[in-house]
This record gives sequence, C-alpha cells and structure tokens, in this order.
Amino acid sequence: MTPIQALFLGLIQGLTEFLPVSSSGHLEIGKALFGLDLSGKESLTFDVVVHAGTALSTIVVFRKDIGQIINGLLKFKWNAETKFALFILVSMVPAGIIGLAFEEQISALFEGQLLLIGATLTITGLLLFMADRARDTNKELNWVDALIVGLAQAVAILPGISRSGSTIATSVILGIDRAKAARFSFLMVLPIILGKALLDAKDIVSGEAMGTEVGAFPLVLGLLAAFFSGIVACNWMIALVKRSQLKYFSFYCFAVALIVLVSQFF
Repeated sequence: MTPIQALFLGLIQGLTEFLPVSSSGHLEIGKALFGLDLSGKESLTFDVVVHAGTALSTIVVFRKDIGQIINGLLKFKWNAETKFALFILVSMVPAGIIGLAFEEQISALFEGQLLLIGATLTITGLLLFMADRARDTNKELNWVDALIVGLAQAVAILPGISRSGSTIATSVILGIDRAKAARFSFLMVLPIILGKALLDAKDIVSGEAMGTEVGAFPLVLGLLAAFFSGIVACNWMIALVKRSQLKYFSFYCFAVALIVLVSQFF
C-alpha cells in the first residue's frame, strides 16, 4: 500500500464512518479500485487503524458529552449520566458477543466480497429511507431500545451495512428524538472501536499482524486522514439527522449498490 492509497482510504473511512453509507463497504470498494489484494490480517490491521482515527474524531466532537458522562459516573449516584452509560453498555453486548464468537468468519467477509457489499448497501438504503419517513420521534431512549439499537450495531459488522446509518435509522424508527439518536449512535461505538484497537495494538506495533504490504507510514497517514475528515463528517451528519435528510443517502446507497452488483455480474 502506497502513502497516496492510504491517504485516500483514510479519507473514505473518515467521511463514510459518520455519513450513513457504510465505511467498511466503501473501504473494500476503494481497495478493489486500487487493485489492493491484502490478506485478511493486513486488511483488518489497516481497517482497525483508520477506525481508531474516527474514534478519536468522535472523542473530539463529543468531548463535552463525554466529560459530562465521566463526571456523572464519578459521583457514584443514579443520575442521567449513569443511566446513559449503562444504555451504552447494554448496546455493546450483541456486537461484542458476535465479534468474539465469529471473529474469523467476519474477517473473511472483508476480503473483496463485493457481491455481498452490493446486497448489504441495498439494505442500508432501505433502512435510511424508512427512517426519513418517520415522523413521531419524541421518545426518550429506554433499556429495550438500547438493546435493539445494539442488535442493529451487531448486524452492521457486515461490510456494506452502515453502522451509523443502521443505528441512527433504527433509533428514529423506534421513535427516539433525532438529535439524541445521533448522539447515542456515535457514542455507543466508542468502547468497541477503542477496545478492538487496544487488543490489536500489540500485534500492530510488533509487526505480527502487519504483513509486508502495509508499512508504518501509510498506517499513520491513513489514521490522520480518517481523524480530520471524521471531525468534518461527524458535525455534518448531526446537522443532517436533525433536518431529516437521510433519504438522499438512501438514494446514494442504492446507486452504489447497483453499480457494484452490475460490475460483478457483467
């Protein structure tokens, strides 16, 4: 992988992690366009690094919210911050179980499976279209909602299913306030991404999981590109959710899915 390729793929990750069009799907499409034939571990290593970049951008954008949650937890009382933190914990359970139980099978899906990505992008588009038509969105988040949104996040492990798109769309379809749905969606993934990055950090530093095609400089470049583009995309996405403009992304997902499917069949 060249530095230019890493920069381009990092920008893709940063923009599409927050915009509801599937960062994992677009990363695989980008790799295919560049002709990159990375092995499972090499592909996963780069993906983990650029996902860490967008996790850091989430921390920057939501630093005040994160600070309030930490302050609330340190009071060791049952308050709104403690409740919200437990909602995040509940939402992590499905993805954590599936990620640990099917790690090898999931890794195999991130190896140029463009037919799968075409199909799953269509599903993402349908979810976004349904969410954009939802009108009664004034409900507060509850325990059942947190678990259902967590299940949506677990399904979004599949390449082509947008994590932010599926979790925000599911929240809005459940009737949760749009602004709160976006906030919960972006914060709930932080522990999972950071936890995964920490688990892989030892292998990345030692080179055991890096292989010969991904060097240290492209990884750093990809991380920085994902971080700065992620800040821009996260703020933009929050504004779009509030204005109920998800349907435009559903049309985009349908168009990309069609192009991918046609390219694979013909």
